[in-house]
Amino acid sequence: MAGRRPRQPSPAQLRAFVAVAEQLHFRDAAAAIGMSQPALSGAVSALEDVLGVRLVERTTRKVLLTEAGERLAGRARAVLDAMDTLVEEAEAVRGPFTGALRLGVIPTVAPYLLPTVLRLVRERYPTLDLQIHEEQTSSLVEGLAAGRLDLLLLAVPLGVPGLVELPLFDEDFVLVAPLGHELGGREGIPRAVLRELDLLLLGEGHCLRDQALEVCREAGRADAPVTTTAASLSTLVQLVAGGIGATLLPRTALDVETSRSSQLVTGTFASPAPSRRIALVARAGSARAEEYGELASELREAVRGLPISPCGV
Repeated sequence: MAGRRPRQPSPAQLRAFVAVAEQLHFRDAAAAIGMSQPALSGAVSALEDVLGVRLVERTTRKVLLTEAGERLAGRARAVLDAMDTLVEEAEAVRGPFTGALRLGVIPTVAPYLLPTVLRLVRERYPTLDLQIHEEQTSSLVEGLAAGRLDLLLLAVPLGVPGLVELPLFDEDFVLVAPLGHELGGREGIPRAVLRELDLLLLGEGHCLRDQALEVCREAGRADAPVTTTAASLSTLVQLVAGGIGATLLPRTALDVETSRSSQLVTGTFASPAPSRRIALVARAGSARAEEYGELASELREAVRGLPISPCGV
């Protein structure tokens, strides 16, 4: 007589355990995968029951992995990755531009480019279920590598192995200053002015902050020019309107952000102006690579009406 087949872990149980192993905190793990904390705790307990081993040690202050938990966490992640790949392959076989596409977008791109992206998807790919996730670059890259996201829309280069960048366009940075500033309305501003300006930047974690700091370094500024930071471009521009300092805005954000105040002036830099490149980013070897390439090509055409320079194929 054949023995009874052992019970198998469920995907939900594995996802809960992997989230706890990564976060080492039940509340943070629950938030990361969109599950309630009691449900997550129950899923981990159920997995321990199915496997017959204790995976985590729960204390009042922190969560620790047991020796078994340490060994099995990597296996659980590999199983989930394999399942994600299976679903992705099935979607690719079923037909291009169908099913779900989880697109991650950085905050300094989302408000200004998403209308174009959504219009394109609605008109050209009506069967595609586009799901938007706005996060900072580091979180997006982690989400793509972990299979939580399928495709990213952000500033490059990233320099991350295993990812493929599909350039869309380059856009200049524009100087935004308070009304009455001497650089207001000027064209051909030399980068050297950045050595002396009181420059306001976004807070830590925003790639636009790092890009602006790099521009300042290229202009010969050795010190960090930041005394005040903001969490969004909208706040940053309002601080400038209040006379605290000046800032750099990407051209796609300029009209939206400066139209909210009459207390602002702008100036453009001499060629070649400081700029950033925006691209789609996918996992290398993705089953949907051909789709992503086509989407990138369509987006290059769709953004031609924006104040940018589309990249060649």
